[in-house]
Amino acid sequence: MPSLFRFLLVIGLLAGVAFVGMAALVAFVEPQPREMSQPIPPSVLNK
Repeated sequence: MPSLFRFLLVIGLLAGVAFVGMAALVAFVEPQPREMSQPIPPSVLNK
């Protein structure tokens, strides 16, 4: 049974690290908006 507790502890710690990492990304990284353009072939427009 101690191996089960150790496994659950490791899984919990990994989930906690992942959660903290995602929270840090949300708090500290600001996406930069930019304009996008994609050419459309004329054959698609002439239907």
